[in-house]
Amino acid sequence: MSRTPRLTRSVPFWVLIVGSLASAGAGAYLLLDRLGGMDARLTDGTATTNDVYVGQIWAVLGTVLIGAGLVGLALALTLGALRSFAPAPTAEELAAADDDLADDTDTWSDADEAAPRAGAEELGYDADLGYDATKDPAAVDAAR
Repeated sequence: MSRTPRLTRSVPFWVLIVGSLASAGAGAYLLLDRLGGMDARLTDGTATTNDVYVGQIWAVLGTVLIGAGLVGLALALTLGALRSFAPAPTAEELAAADDDLADDTDTWSDADEAAPRAGAEELGYDADLGYDATKDPAAVDAAR
């Protein structure tokens, strides 16, 4: 079994495709709806300034959404093409990966944890800077 997931099983890849198609579809709907409505009202002579000037902005938004959808689909196509150039893992690599997983145990011990740092020098405190790790915080507050 391959350690790298297939592109067709990748959730972000499908979100990119579905989002791109939704963006292009919504943009096409906006563009055709607004321009068609504006054309009909201009032909009838019942168009208002709101229909003409605001309709143009909605049509531009539809065009931008179509462009974003097409860019997303081109990106998905590019990802698919680049994924085809990725080399398939060899049998030796798969066997080595399986051996690494077989050697891994689910047991945990205290020896696996790093030892806590206790010394002030290890924490980066310097006596020349005026910090004394031995001072009692209550005594410092009382001195103020």
